[in-house]
Amino acid sequence: MRRTIVATTLLAVTGLAHAAEPIQVIEPATITNPEMVELGKKLFFEPRLSKSGFLSCNSCHNLSLGGVDILPTSIGHNWQEGPINAPTVLNAKYMLAQFWDGRAATLQEQAAGPIANPKEMALEHELALDVLRAIPGYQAEFSEVFGDKGITLDTVTEAIATFEETLVTPNSRFDQYLNGDKEALSTAEQEGYALFKSKGCAACHNGPAVGGTMYQKMGLMQPFVTSNPAQGRVDVTGKEHDRMVFKVPTLRNIELTYPYFHDGSTYDLKEAVIVMQRVQLGQELTDQEADRITDFLKTLTGEQPQITLPILPPSVAGTPKPQPFAK
Repeated sequence: MRRTIVATTLLAVTGLAHAAEPIQVIEPATITNPEMVELGKKLFFEPRLSKSGFLSCNSCHNLSLGGVDILPTSIGHNWQEGPINAPTVLNAKYMLAQFWDGRAATLQEQAAGPIANPKEMALEHELALDVLRAIPGYQAEFSEVFGDKGITLDTVTEAIATFEETLVTPNSRFDQYLNGDKEALSTAEQEGYALFKSKGCAACHNGPAVGGTMYQKMGLMQPFVTSNPAQGRVDVTGKEHDRMVFKVPTLRNIELTYPYFHDGSTYDLKEAVIVMQRVQLGQELTDQEADRITDFLKTLTGEQPQITLPILPPSVAGTPKPQPFAK
């Protein structure tokens, strides 16, 4: 009965998608505090925020690779394998919450997590702050940007989040289509968009990021078979009905952000389309339908952030030393 109700709801929402476009354009970033953005960029690329002095935010959210690391699950301190696929940082500002299970309400809250996570960067927050405070270049830059607030967990994460908010990907061919250029998409791609709506995909994948606006059970209509240990929002809420419920991922730049799903179980976008249609909507696509939807999804690749790598301030004799990976 519950599946029937959910399916009916999805179809109803999809029906509305024909009256109004379910996807909105991505707007270019507006930068109002360039000094804070620049500081946040340095911290995003700063490996000394990890215990080993080797890992940075960019290690798992590589801005040369669509904001991901193209691994099923990321590699953290001492070569530990993470429990879940790293989501893209691109367009993360549009998410209703951060992490697959939504345990961080904001980008700033999310930024604090990986630094201290023993399976990720593995550096306790106070030790991370000690490192930054012992680098004269950071002392001066934090003073310039934050004044008397100094180097605290709040100022560090605020700077990182402010930088991450600029990581948007406007002007995809689909954005051009939405803005009135009907020749920006081929006939096959337009057919794919029509199928994307009529088959029910747009019920969950909507908004500027084409996702990220809701939570949904993975395996809604048929079980999703995986060996990945992640259990979704049940770990946050403690409620059994949230088991295997995850934040719906963005489909922006999806051709760049493989492997797919929370377990990173496929590198093939067409296969991902087929699997999602089966386990989430209980339908089988023809080979041509799967091709057309895949064609459409590739039009969601936007202009990637053009990042000039920051020059990080040097350590000095008193700066705490890294602890390299165990051999």
